[in-house]
Amino acid sequence: MSRRRIGVLVAPANPSAEPELTRLLGSRADMHVARLPARPGRSLIDRLESYNSAVPAMLGAFDGLRLDALVMACSEPRYLLGPDEDREQCAELTAATGVPFASATQATREALEHVMVTDIVLVSPYQPWVTDLAERFWKTAGLNVTQVVQVRAPDGYSPYGHTPASLVSQVELAEVPGDAVLLFTGTGLPTLPVLRPLTSGNDRTLLTSNLCVAWWALSKAVGRHVTLSRVPYRRHMAAAARVGGRP
Repeated sequence: MSRRRIGVLVAPANPSAEPELTRLLGSRADMHVARLPARPGRSLIDRLESYNSAVPAMLGAFDGLRLDALVMACSEPRYLLGPDEDREQCAELTAATGVPFASATQATREALEHVMVTDIVLVSPYQPWVTDLAERFWKTAGLNVTQVVQVRAPDGYSPYGHTPASLVSQVELAEVPGDAVLLFTGTGLPTLPVLRPLTSGNDRTLLTSNLCVAWWALSKAVGRHVTLSRVPYRRHMAAAARVGGRP
């Protein structure tokens, strides 16, 4: 398989998206990154709104670079939109650029649909009001959010301040069922190291924004559903489908 090219937009201070996506894409694709404009001193809602509004112009940052897929690896600002508006904007940008484009939330939505997930436990590092928007977003998209786990970094509600250990401990304290589908929202979270400890000795499925972004981008780049072997999956789902492809 020849290597594909994937364009990725990330928030300015995101420490996890590039390292995790690099691991997930592996030898199958090269990643080309542009960072969304920094907005120091502005309120959170102003920054999030500015990220959404900057996306069309930011896609021009790749100029004449031939890309096989484009993705906005940033979930939080999309929760200011409804899922229908999110999907429509992604479709418009796909048409405008001629390259498949998705936000992190749209990529996650397609991954959830692919594995036929209907019930999720939402794990959110965001401020409570953003977490409320995230819960509403996924419910509006047709999912049953059975539990919300609000995780907090030592320096407050920040997706960038977490360690894998803090995520594992807070999820375990929340007494998440042993057969739940956990959705970790936020490409800035260090989620790959938590997959094994949170699925050891149980039948949980863990999905993360970065896993879903990588799955979506690779699938679009190669023109078929690919397999992300790092994704744990429940035994009773194995015969049907798993994120990244069918067994």
